[in-house]
Amino acid sequence: MKSPALASALIAALFAPDATAATEPDTDAEATVTLGRVEARGRASSGPLAARQVLTSVDVMGAGEIAGKNVMNSWELLGQMPGMQLTETRQGAESGKATFRAFNGEGYINGIKILIDGIPSNVNSGNQRFMDMLFPLDIDYIEVVRGTNDPRYGLHSIGGNINFSTRQGGNYSHARLAVGSFATRELQWVHGHQADGIAQNYVAAYQAADGYREHDRSRKYSLGGKWFVDDEDAGLKAGLVARVYHHQADEPGFLTAAELAGARRASPAKNANDGDVRDMRHLGTHLDLRLSDRLQLSSKLYYNRYEDDRQVTFTDYVPGNAPRQRRQWDEAQTGLLATLTWRANDRLTLAGGVNTEQQDNAYRRLRHAYALPTDFDATPARVQNDDRYRLDNVGGYLQAVIQPTEALKIVPAFRVDRFSGDTHLPGNVRAPLQRYGWIEQPKLSVMYALGQAVNVYANWGRTFQVLTGSTAPAYLTAGQAAFRPSINTGKELGITFRPIEGTEARLAAWQQDATDEVANMPATGTTVGLGQTRRRGLDLQVNTRLGPHWTVWASHALQQAKVVSAFTADGRSLAGNDVLATPRYISNVGADYRPDAPWHVGVQGRMQGDYFIEETNQQGRYGGFAVLDASAGYDLNERVSLELQVKNLTGRSYAYAWYDNFFWGGNDQPMFSPAPGRSVFLAVTMTL
Repeated sequence: MKSPALASALIAALFAPDATAATEPDTDAEATVTLGRVEARGRASSGPLAARQVLTSVDVMGAGEIAGKNVMNSWELLGQMPGMQLTETRQGAESGKATFRAFNGEGYINGIKILIDGIPSNVNSGNQRFMDMLFPLDIDYIEVVRGTNDPRYGLHSIGGNINFSTRQGGNYSHARLAVGSFATRELQWVHGHQADGIAQNYVAAYQAADGYREHDRSRKYSLGGKWFVDDEDAGLKAGLVARVYHHQADEPGFLTAAELAGARRASPAKNANDGDVRDMRHLGTHLDLRLSDRLQLSSKLYYNRYEDDRQVTFTDYVPGNAPRQRRQWDEAQTGLLATLTWRANDRLTLAGGVNTEQQDNAYRRLRHAYALPTDFDATPARVQNDDRYRLDNVGGYLQAVIQPTEALKIVPAFRVDRFSGDTHLPGNVRAPLQRYGWIEQPKLSVMYALGQAVNVYANWGRTFQVLTGSTAPAYLTAGQAAFRPSINTGKELGITFRPIEGTEARLAAWQQDATDEVANMPATGTTVGLGQTRRRGLDLQVNTRLGPHWTVWASHALQQAKVVSAFTADGRSLAGNDVLATPRYISNVGADYRPDAPWHVGVQGRMQGDYFIEETNQQGRYGGFAVLDASAGYDLNERVSLELQVKNLTGRSYAYAWYDNFFWGGNDQPMFSPAPGRSVFLAVTMTL
């Protein structure tokens, strides 16, 4: 067939009327692996394109694997998911984060976009603090999208994104009371009422604990409400979401290797006054409007506020004021996302979206004189930062889902982002943001169904990293060199298959190359150029039901993050070195047994390899662990159930590690934050 004839045939097939189009096979979810039950909600056939239609590795964890878990922080829930690296800093409100695809969680390279109900929820640096507002009983499911080919989001979506979807609609009322080790006590209450097209959902939660270590107390409160109107006949759904959160916590401080060996639960005297007070607020409006049978508009308008007052002491070896800091953040984000989706027929869907976000931020860093412990009530020895800075982002994308045959699906996409802003520093210093121009991000995904049980998919795409913070090099102060955005080019080849009924598996090989990557820590004003980097890996995961009562899952992620071309400040080459804090493997295994009886049991194991803790790879490898958790539940009746959980069942000793090499006057060394030992929690969940 000649090319014009082939093009005409393809166009005719794409725009053929529905009555003559072939029925689309159920391939939407075939790059997705689900852990636990996820209830279908909303009108998916007419709403915006779902994450599974991006045709990349997507994992979903349902409420059944979330609601009953006892965790001190919501990021810990993600430890059940494949290939997820948990960075367990455990310093009060600075507790940790979850990352994947060889992006570490040190705070230097924040490569994972966080969303709550589809609304961007990272702070300016890319850190994941807004997720702390959520408690397990209010989470409906968690969705993880890996790779570079999702066009829906730009800023911070370098290696992928994580969306926490909270409960919306329904009629329920539940309360959960938990007590456990380290004087932990927690109360969660959720309530939903839906009638006559109006849905109301409420959540209130309180958690307190004395902590595993000395000077490790924590108190947190969260309150939220959602009000939605849904008129299916008119094709209208509109709602308002509001959340507030308060957290007050001590910080036990980091330990040297000698201190860790001597008393891992101790808190050094220098940290006796360290602590954090954190407040966060969210207000969002959601609107879904069916413009016609084939055209759908979805929009979200939001306001996020993050306020943090942290008092932290890094060392008592240096008599100056550098190690004793009070850091105060005040960040406000106002944004809009809008998506228009046109389903031409069963073979073609087009989607376009725009977003804008304006950040109005402030950062103060105060240095205090030597005292043991630090006297944060004293007049600061100096004010290092007193900065006001803006970061404005405008972006948009176009995406098509093309299905020329029953077996083949093609998803091309294109995204652009542009940034502007300015900073105002002490001494009346003003400077504009780095001039990145329009950042272009083409993407392409393809899936082919080999029968009913096997799908092969491939994707290619680009994402970006821009500098964050209030000072140079993020802003062009006098003499500051221009930075280009770091462009990440990723590719993935995967296969999903269902070898037997009740079993789903996925094998994916991926690679991600970056130009001009930087390790950027706005809180300390530290920026390390890593130049060209290459991340690559292999992901394998299997979920299966063994008969009516057993569910078993396992995953193993091999990964590597290497510097291809870069130099240290004194001219030494970093080529061939590992990017700091990236373990070579992450593994999960778990099993649940739920007989036809009022009880159930489960076990879960997590394992992670060691990693280099600084960019020269000269200071050793740390951070590996293997832990086993177990749980048992019993339903007293239809309304009351008991749950016993034992975390770190075998009592393994492990610790998060980082390298202290900023300004300590020759005392550079690894520093550690030990993870809790064996701990026991008892919870009762009631249907009210």
